[in-house]
Amino acid sequence: MRKAPYLLILTVLALTFSSCRHVKDVTYFQATRDTSAQKVSYPNFDKTHDLKTSMYEAVIQPNDILSIYVSSLSQEASSFFNTISKSERPDFGDSYSTRPNVGYMVDVNGNIEMPLVGKVKIAGLTTTIARDTLQKRLEQYLQSPSVRLYFENFKVTILGEVTHPGVFSVTNEKITIPEAIGMAGDLNIFGNRKDILIIRELNGSKTYTKIDLTRRDLFSAPYYDLHSNDILYVPPIKDKLAQSDNFYRIAPMILSLGTLFAFILLNR
Repeated sequence: MRKAPYLLILTVLALTFSSCRHVKDVTYFQATRDTSAQKVSYPNFDKTHDLKTSMYEAVIQPNDILSIYVSSLSQEASSFFNTISKSERPDFGDSYSTRPNVGYMVDVNGNIEMPLVGKVKIAGLTTTIARDTLQKRLEQYLQSPSVRLYFENFKVTILGEVTHPGVFSVTNEKITIPEAIGMAGDLNIFGNRKDILIIRELNGSKTYTKIDLTRRDLFSAPYYDLHSNDILYVPPIKDKLAQSDNFYRIAPMILSLGTLFAFILLNR
């Protein structure tokens, strides 16, 4: 009869250890079997990466909202191009408190329309090139013009098994996958780290790409830098694993109760 408590304890232990998820399933940026120092290169994957710096630069797209502020030697003349008041601008939060800006919507043809200058095609350009383009167009109207240009609608959406899903504004026009996940409070225990989906719109059509957070070569992937309006979705793990995780959380309690029950039986 005394074998029953021991069998109960062994059963609980077996279920406990068999329900654990392996550490490799939840550890980010894992190294390969090679234990030597590793260096991850960052090659140029497309035209949105600057050839000199090999770093991603955001490209202006139709329907983007840009903050453009013009200055020159004549403040009065410059003010002609900065005619939109703060109350007339779209509400994008506190970013307006730190930028003296005028909102311009990029139309479906990739143009903005400025007073006197007229339509200027800037879709497909980085903000740096767009500033230079506008500055040259303004030289016929202003003395030593200077242009400041920023995205006002640069945002990413993070959904699924994260602590704080939502839409996140990005003020510096650049955000990486780890930074975006950090903004969302990291993945919870049910998030599938090996099958994260990135939805991106390119040239009017959506692309779907899977990434694996457990691989260190993520840092050299072309999707490491997120684009404006990217959607990052973290799917749940399979139901069986989710249930195992639930059991794993209560396993210590079951083990304790089983041990207590066995102790009582042995001392009767």
